[in-house]
Amino acid sequence: MARRLPSTPPNLPGFSYLRVLGSGGFADVFLYQQNMPRRQVAVKVLLAEVVTDHVRQLFRAEANLMAQLSSHPSILTVFQASVSADGRPYLVMEYCSSTLSQTYRVEPLSVPETLRVGIKIASAVETAHQAGVLHRDLKPSNILVTAYGHPVLSDFGIAATLGEAEKSDAIGLSIPWSAPEVLLNESAGSVASEVWSLGATLYSLLAGHSPFELPGPDNGSAQIIARIQKARIPALTRTDVPARLERILATAMSRRPDQRQRSVLELIRELQSVEAELGLAQTPLEVAMDGWATHTLTDQDDKTRITAITSIDAYGGRRRRKSAPAGGPPRSATRSGTGTGTPGDTVTSLTRTRNRALTLGALLAAAALILGLAATTVAFLVRGTGTVIPVVSDVSGTLRNGTVVFSWADPGVSEGDNFVVALRTGESSIQRGTEFEVDPQGEVRVCATVSVSRDGQAGAPSGEKCVDTTGGGP
Repeated sequence: MARRLPSTPPNLPGFSYLRVLGSGGFADVFLYQQNMPRRQVAVKVLLAEVVTDHVRQLFRAEANLMAQLSSHPSILTVFQASVSADGRPYLVMEYCSSTLSQTYRVEPLSVPETLRVGIKIASAVETAHQAGVLHRDLKPSNILVTAYGHPVLSDFGIAATLGEAEKSDAIGLSIPWSAPEVLLNESAGSVASEVWSLGATLYSLLAGHSPFELPGPDNGSAQIIARIQKARIPALTRTDVPARLERILATAMSRRPDQRQRSVLELIRELQSVEAELGLAQTPLEVAMDGWATHTLTDQDDKTRITAITSIDAYGGRRRRKSAPAGGPPRSATRSGTGTGTPGDTVTSLTRTRNRALTLGALLAAAALILGLAATTVAFLVRGTGTVIPVVSDVSGTLRNGTVVFSWADPGVSEGDNFVVALRTGESSIQRGTEFEVDPQGEVRVCATVSVSRDGQAGAPSGEKCVDTTGGGP
């Protein structure tokens, strides 16, 4: 079918038309020069032939939604909305480049850039969810890039409130990035389907194509829908993508909604933990926090970051990296400080004098300060979680058909809690079930601990459980 020509740009008071930016099924987007204040803006104009009372209502809803949410740094800014002289509604927005959607198929994004974009866009989606709004059209082409390289989410054109999503009809959807239940008309959109779409979008940025798009011509709508329904996600062929990141995306794109991350916030925390494990600079979570958190944490970045903690392995002295929320208690008091401001460095710097000689008074002062820090940490944890995080007390391990299976009893977790399984080799996984399978990959002994994560805080780990993969027993 031939692509239609753009509509005639309307005459808008105070704006000068420059050129066409793009065309869609229901609207055209033009580049205009705003005269006062002078700047270039993108103007989205509805097509005259589709303007009905219902479409006009949808457009008005989009304008109001984006205006309410566009104070978020990762949501496209809306400047103005009105109706042109010829009766077409239009929306004046921040002008951004669409470079991301144009280039990821030619040159997929690096892992660090994908994590950065994913966390920022997911923060925008989580903010919308907290406001009771679903986007319902998450895909790479709706991620724009500002002049300063900041990704922003655009096009809330088929958005619906969380309460109305199940009884409303979307006027369009993007098949390759739509969850199975949406394609089967089992749901008009939910938090779970948004998690699926985010996972599919991040997969696309890494793979250079949508998740269920295969080489060759057989990528019509019917074929892609059939593959999505089977939920057999092809493995990424890149060797630089961490296996844990692939598992996170696979979880987000699970066939069953209840097997995905329970919220976009949970997905963000998992992506941040991958950054921590890779030693990358942390991308902050851009979601409004409660007032008490703003006053409790002196470093505003701390409440939005997960940091990597290096600890000494009791078996062989091997170092490993774990993910834990910033601001939590230090896991090890034996770490050597380098003056960079981490909890371990604080302990070291307290006991260092100019001539490296320690006095009793200095030691007492250091001890008092350390106790004060510990008390503050405990108070923060109690205030942040409200309850004591349960501890997994008994982990069992067996060898089943060449796979090590760890299992444990539920210690009494609450809604929203997760289990963190940490292997001695340094890998870790976040999950909700009480069983975890490990491929030994040639290791003669596999060891793991299990802890509970609540509201970004990790509880105490269980005792370590080891399984002998040679068949000699645990």
